[in-house]
Amino acid sequence: MNVFDFDNTVYDGESTLDLFFFYIVRKPWLIKMLPTVLKAFARYKKGEVSLSEAIERYAPLIEKDALRVFDFENDPPQFWDRHMKKIKPFYNEVRSDDDLIITASPDFNIEEICKRLKIKRFLASRINRDTGRIEFANLRENKIKAFIEAYGDCEIENFYTDSPENDAVMIEKAKHAFVVRKNKIEQIK
Repeated sequence: MNVFDFDNTVYDGESTLDLFFFYIVRKPWLIKMLPTVLKAFARYKKGEVSLSEAIERYAPLIEKDALRVFDFENDPPQFWDRHMKKIKPFYNEVRSDDDLIITASPDFNIEEICKRLKIKRFLASRINRDTGRIEFANLRENKIKAFIEAYGDCEIENFYTDSPENDAVMIEKAKHAFVVRKNKIEQIK
C-alpha cells in the first residue's frame, strides 16, 4: 500500500488554508480570523503546537461558526473546480489502486478530491456535518492511530510526505519513505 500525506505532498500548498481563503470570498467577515489562522498554520508547520494544544486552542474557533460557513455538499465541488490544477504531476506517475491519503485536512473537502483522483481510501480530520464539531483531528500521532484502527497491521510499502517531523510516526511504520518538496522527491528510508 502507498500512503500519501496530502498538503504540500500531493497538493501544491495547504488545501485547508486555500479553503479558508475560498470562504473569505463568500463570507468576508472571516477576514478577522486571518491573523490567528496564519499563526496557527505557521506554528503547526514548525512543529511548535502539540496535538492537544491544536485541538484545545484552535478547534473552538472553527466549530463556533462552522454551520454558518460550511456548505458540506456544495462547497467541495466548487473549491476543487478551482484548485484541481494544484495536484502535483508526480502523483499520476506513482499512483496505484490501493493508495491511501492520510491528512489533517477536513474530510468533507478531501472526499471530493479523492473521488476526482479515483482514490478509494482516505483518512482525514472528521467534521460532524450536523453540529460542525471536529470529531477527530487527524494530525501527528493521531495519523498512526487512525491508520491502525482502519487497517490494522497492514504494511505501508511507500509513504510520501512534505514534513518528516510532523509525520515521523508514519515514516517509522513505512518500508520506504519519501520527502516531497515542490516537484522534487527524495527517498529518506
